[in-house]
Amino acid sequence: MTTPEVPTRLVATTTLERLRDDVPGDRRIGWAVALGLGLLAFVIRFVGLEHPHAVMFDETYYAKDAWSLLQYGYEGTWAKGEVSNPEILTGSDASLSPNGSFIVHPPVGKWLIALGQAAFGLTPFGWRIMAVVFGSLLVVATTRLARRVSRSTLVGATAGILLTLDGLAFTMSRIALLDIFQATFLVAGVAALVADRDHHRHRLADALASRGLTHLGGTFGPLLWWRPWRWVAGVLFGLATATKWNSLFVIAVFGILTVLWDVGARRLAGASFRSWTALLREGVLAFISIVGTAAVVYIASWAGWLSTSGGWGRDWGARHPDHPWVQAFGEGFASLLHYHQEIFAFHTGDYMREQTHSYDAHPAGWLVMARPTSFYSANEVAPGTQGCPGPGTCVSVITGMGTPLLWWFAAAAVIVAMIWWLAGRDWRFGVPVLGALATYLPWFASADRPVFFFYAITIVPFTCIALALALGLVLGPARSSTRRRGAMIAGLAVGFVAVHFAFLYPILTAEVIPHAHWAARMWIASWI
Repeated sequence: MTTPEVPTRLVATTTLERLRDDVPGDRRIGWAVALGLGLLAFVIRFVGLEHPHAVMFDETYYAKDAWSLLQYGYEGTWAKGEVSNPEILTGSDASLSPNGSFIVHPPVGKWLIALGQAAFGLTPFGWRIMAVVFGSLLVVATTRLARRVSRSTLVGATAGILLTLDGLAFTMSRIALLDIFQATFLVAGVAALVADRDHHRHRLADALASRGLTHLGGTFGPLLWWRPWRWVAGVLFGLATATKWNSLFVIAVFGILTVLWDVGARRLAGASFRSWTALLREGVLAFISIVGTAAVVYIASWAGWLSTSGGWGRDWGARHPDHPWVQAFGEGFASLLHYHQEIFAFHTGDYMREQTHSYDAHPAGWLVMARPTSFYSANEVAPGTQGCPGPGTCVSVITGMGTPLLWWFAAAAVIVAMIWWLAGRDWRFGVPVLGALATYLPWFASADRPVFFFYAITIVPFTCIALALALGLVLGPARSSTRRRGAMIAGLAVGFVAVHFAFLYPILTAEVIPHAHWAARMWIASWI
């Protein structure tokens, strides 16, 4: 039997072999490929990171909040942007006060931005460098997840290359926003649960073999308590939720899926109808290890706010000693609960629904990239200045857009993956489909308020994996008669994406280019 290079089913002759449906044996090569692609992504994203020397888009919130966390342990209050933004570009925080500010996102992403500032100061480089680090780790995590799902190092590498060459992943790795951190934690958390699936099946096979059995014979079999990858997933999902709340949807989807995988493992092992009791037997343990761990990590992320007295609403419990929350949990935790109640009301209330924004992008258009976000724009660069060749004025922009060919290919690949998963009953294609849907569909419930295309950064890794799996199908099995033709098609697809990324590079990095060159890259009117 030849070793497949694509996600096709292995022909296993026994139950134990099917339970031990292994990942590729080239472990060292697999890690070398993933880390090499991460290094490549880091270099590409690192070059020119300090340019533009400006406060871009919502850096006006997160860069300043991060610096405030370093000073006080909580988010203080800054003067309005027209005062504080020019100020922080000189490295000064003179307009920061210790008065607590109402902040609507948890602190982990801002603490990570603060690590860069602690090392490099209150500078654009300082507040962007950790986004580069996590954008590169996202490539590593995506490569590893795709490799494990596909059972192919080549398919994993393809997913990593595609993500490295995506314009949105690139720009989000060079700006101090929260979403790149959330995306990295989510993909790594999903990868941990897929690793748990394999680990559990291998241990179940080992348990059968140690008893001299080839199947469970209708019994449930031993309950395998030690599931370290689920605890790892809990930590990662907790960090993701402590960056942005909508990570909860991914926890819910994959928390259910991991238990259904246990049901499938027991059925394969011969547990018959008793396999369904895994919903309870394994489900309770899964809830504790994943959700329980995530909850502990989430609460711990508020340690700075809880251990100080100046944060927004920190004294609410002290001012309401008779409230049931205070009686039950103490004034500190009760204050935190009340703060969360206020945050939830902000996100779901009339104020947000009444807001408008020129870059509001309905989620229905995200997968085809209907309305990218402009992060930075200098539209009137005079000829002869800043490298503008003339004769007319030039532009310098950073557009938060994906690589269009990649996004359009990937949108089609998600449909292919859904068919292969549901009709072909191949679990591997379900991972990127469910990952994409869990990070995408919940946004439709928020479409009555301004939402932005760059939120889709959490979707991109999963759509890249879907595309890599689809290209793996085109490539075909190793040593097959169609291998050369499939390799040409897959290679051309990746090559087109690479060329398109290079074509977009000037408007992803604020290069000074003539208006005509910028217009040549604006293929659709809604991109302008």
